[in-house]
Order: sequence, then structure tokens, then C-alpha cells
Amino acid sequence: MTKTPHVGICGAGAFGTALALIAVRAGNHVTLFARTTAQAETMVQTRQSPRLDGVALPPEIAITADRDFVNAVDILLMTVPAQASAEALGGLADRVRAGTPVIACAKGVERKTGRLQSAIIADLVPDAIAAALSGPGFASEIARDMPTAVTIAAADPAVAAGLCARLSTATFRPYASGDLVGVEIAGAIKNVLAIACGVAMGRALGESARAALIARGLAEMTRLGVAMGARPETFLGLSGVGDLVLTATSTKSRNMMFGWQLGEGVPLADLTAPGQPLAEGYFTARIASDIANRVQVEMPIVQAVADIIDGQVDVDAAINRLIARPLTRE
Repeated sequence: MTKTPHVGICGAGAFGTALALIAVRAGNHVTLFARTTAQAETMVQTRQSPRLDGVALPPEIAITADRDFVNAVDILLMTVPAQASAEALGGLADRVRAGTPVIACAKGVERKTGRLQSAIIADLVPDAIAAALSGPGFASEIARDMPTAVTIAAADPAVAAGLCARLSTATFRPYASGDLVGVEIAGAIKNVLAIACGVAMGRALGESARAALIARGLAEMTRLGVAMGARPETFLGLSGVGDLVLTATSTKSRNMMFGWQLGEGVPLADLTAPGQPLAEGYFTARIASDIANRVQVEMPIVQAVADIIDGQVDVDAAINRLIARPLTRE
């Protein structure tokens, strides 16, 4: 008799809870790991997520704050924010069984080290199999069973395909990729580009300006990816242009709205105060710019966002700098 796979999700926020629902619908045993005992107990009692209003959590989802849950899982999804993933995974590393796929679901580069999420997995749990889930999907829509397509990548395409089969449902369709680096770079950089698009909208520059930023930003993303060993076609897929369009155009996007408020003149200190929505692109912008300089890739849009966030230029100066760039061939 075939054993039903056990999927563990580290992170009981909106996206982690949405993926727990997907994993249950796909026929897996599921355990959702909460950051604190109090959070776990509240979710057990209410069968609700505080981040997903009106979405009930079925009894098939076990909810715990006990790290020993990892001992039994066959697949581990890391859904905590990118800048917290090393700490979270470090607390579980000694419990992860050799050969377990660990799927990075956060989209960002670690600001202190420049590591992609798969590199964090490789460093902390070298006997695990690093993978990544990325693509255009909002947690609220995934949780409500709305049609969504994403990419799951691993260095071994067969592993990626197996994970896709294990996590697919009638409405959640993962596509397999062997380009782990490309999928991760796309997921990280699109957040920075979404901030740029938000700035343009907050400054009332118009939809045409946003479309130009999306198109030229996609070119920047692709150049960086190729320089780091990724395949160019990855950036034309779900994890590239698909996720970029969603994140750069929707008012549900935290990164786009972060940029929008910057463009309207809201002080950066107000946008980054405790309790404000997390915009992963805020953390990724500078380290992405530094990586681009190191591999000698021009990324003027990413550089502009990094300089605004660092206080090196104001919004208008950054916009004027982009507009004044020399004309060139596309």
C-alpha cells in the first residue's frame, strides 16, 4: 500500500496557509508550523487564519509550534519571508531527513549575504534537495480555490516534475522547471521592479510609463539571470513575465503599493515602520544592484530603486536619471 506523503509548511502566514490548503486538496497529510504556541493554539481553536479572512481550515491540516513535526515530513515548504528563512530553517535543520525536498517559497535575496533561497537550503541542510516555488499567485486567491499556475523548480527536472504532481489540484497548476537559479532570480527581481512601477503610478506618470518599466525591467531581469547561469526562456514564463505583470499591476501587490506610496511622497520611515506590510523588494533592491555590478550587468531600474531606498536620490531625481539615459537599440 502506497504511503500518503506528508507535507510540512514552515510559516503560518497567508501564503503558507494557502499552500497548506493546496497540499490537503492534493491528497497529502499536512502539518502547518506556526511561529509561536499562541498562534498555533488560536488557529487550532478557530480553524481560521488571521491573514485570510473567511477561509476555513479543514481538520485535515494539523497545526503546531513543535519543531519535531519535521521528523515525519516528506516535503518541506519554507514560506517565511526571505530575510527570515535562514533563521527559520536553521531551527529545523537537524530534524530534516536526508533526501527531503525543501521548497523555497519566499521571493528574495538574503540582504546580508547575497544568497538565493536555494543556497540557504544547501548551506543549512546539505543532505536535502533544494527546490523553489514561484509564479503569479496571491495567497487569498489560492486559498479560495481560484485558478492559479506557478513554477516549481529543482536542479533535477524529474524532482521538479514529481513535486508538481504531488502539489497539483484542479485549480492549482504547477509547471516543472530545471532552472532553479532562473526561477529564483525572477522571483526576487520582480519585487524590485514592482516597486519601480508603483513609484511611476504614485507620481502619476501613467500606464504607458508602467508598461515601459515592465518591458525594460524584464530585460534587466533576464540579463542578470543569464549572467548567473540561468536560461533566458525562464524569464518569459510564469516565474518571470507572469509574476512580474501580476506584481507590478495589482493593488493587491505589497511591493507595487509600497512603491506607489513612495511615489506619492510618503516617507520611507513610515512605510517601513513596525506593523507595515512587508515588501520583499525593499530588502532585495540594494543587494541585487550589488550583484549586478559584480557580474557587470546594467540594471538601471533596479539601481534607481536601490538608490531611492538608500536615500542617495529622491524619487524625481531617480526618474529624471532614467529618462535621461542614452538612446540605444532594443
